[in-house]
Amino acid sequence: MCTGASGPECQTNRGHRNTHSSGASVVAIDNKIEQAMDLVKSHLMYAVREEVEVLKEQIKELIEKNSQLEQENSLLKTLASPEQMAQFQAQTQTGSPPTSTQPPAPTQAPALPPTQPQPASHNSGSSA
Repeated sequence: MCTGASGPECQTNRGHRNTHSSGASVVAIDNKIEQAMDLVKSHLMYAVREEVEVLKEQIKELIEKNSQLEQENSLLKTLASPEQMAQFQAQTQTGSPPTSTQPPAPTQAPALPPTQPQPASHNSGSSA
């Protein structure tokens, strides 16, 4: 050990201590960086897992909606007249949008929507 002497042996020992302490601080910094990276990784994995769950739920809902729409489509095909089906097929082949001049399907009740607002107007008139 160097106690007060400043010869070459003391300088060598001091340099060795500095190298040893700086090596330890480098290891400590590396450990902190590794811990931070692990923390970031765990947060990212958690966020990805959450997103996967949300997407799985959306896929489930879309599959259900698709099934309902396929059933509705099948029902509408069976209820449509041959003329309506021919017109629809012609529109899908040409890529043109459906025309708004089509008569409503016979299964629809066109009188229902106009009769619903009438009681509402009578109620608002009698309450005012």
